[in-house]
Amino acid sequence: MRWNKTVTVIGAHAEGEVGRVLTGGVLNVPGNTTLEKMQYLQSNDELRQFVNREPRGCAQMTTNLLLPASAPEADAAFIPMQADGTHAMSGSNAMCVTTVLLETGMLPMQEPVTSVVLDSAAGLVKAKAQCKDGRVERVTLDFFPAFAEHLDVPLEVEGIGTLTVDVAFGGVYYVLPRVQELGFRIGPDVAQDMVSLGAQIKSAAQQQLAVRHPEVSAFDSIEFLMFTDDVDPKQSIFRNATIMPPGRVDRSPCGTGSAARLAVMHAKGQAQIGQEFEMRSTINSKFSASVLGTTTVGSRPAILPRLSGRAWIYATMQLGADPSDPFQLGYTLADTWGTEIEHIIPGC
Repeated sequence: MRWNKTVTVIGAHAEGEVGRVLTGGVLNVPGNTTLEKMQYLQSNDELRQFVNREPRGCAQMTTNLLLPASAPEADAAFIPMQADGTHAMSGSNAMCVTTVLLETGMLPMQEPVTSVVLDSAAGLVKAKAQCKDGRVERVTLDFFPAFAEHLDVPLEVEGIGTLTVDVAFGGVYYVLPRVQELGFRIGPDVAQDMVSLGAQIKSAAQQQLAVRHPEVSAFDSIEFLMFTDDVDPKQSIFRNATIMPPGRVDRSPCGTGSAARLAVMHAKGQAQIGQEFEMRSTINSKFSASVLGTTTVGSRPAILPRLSGRAWIYATMQLGADPSDPFQLGYTLADTWGTEIEHIIPGC
């Protein structure tokens, strides 16, 4: 075996959503802050292509790059690299990262609770891991502020008509359509339909609804769509389905999406401080969610979300490339990677 590059990856998932953690092979990334490092990776995309594209990866996963923290109060930094690019933050991936850091001994585990501060491009995330017998049983995340940007605004979607949607920031910007208005319920049997419909609605939202974070100018576009559904509102049980590029459904209830939804619910008087909610995914996995308190971002009212869920390690692996391998940066095909990205095949 002769590899010209090697990285070490821990396989993990949070409530069904795969969030691998790259723990070795990358010393650091240029930039003074995690935001600057994310922007560097967005402009220099080779690492993401190498670990995420086939044959070393697939469309249905994230690889989280673990880095030294830029903020002095943080224990570690992470940057989620996904099928379409590198992003600022992911709640399910923060759960995976926390679990990997503690269960592999990269950070010391203290039972029954270990506190970990994660440095993300969107801000600091405070994690509390419930630990027993050497494993992490549950991770609770205290997020940076989330806020609603547009409430109950009309959105014209070709072939569908006028929808009423919300837009909110939970670490990235989401457009949040309600499935009741579209005539279906979230479930695994309609996953492909949700992908197609979600792409139409998100494209319309990106064209018609302007967003700009009041403190971080780099956050100026709607990145994701999350369908919202009710399971039993009287019991505070709801369902989410985030549509992830290049065309798939998030297997978890979605951390940043749940934070965005909480911000909308609080702005509408549907979520009170301290009230507990259960957010379910398309595959019925669950996050607990609540509003810790309120604050402001710039002049905008905002909430402090808290989310908790479980993550499991399922593999350890090394990824490499032989010098003769023509697919040094991998490849993509439209059958699973969709048509929204440019498909570059060596020699074609």
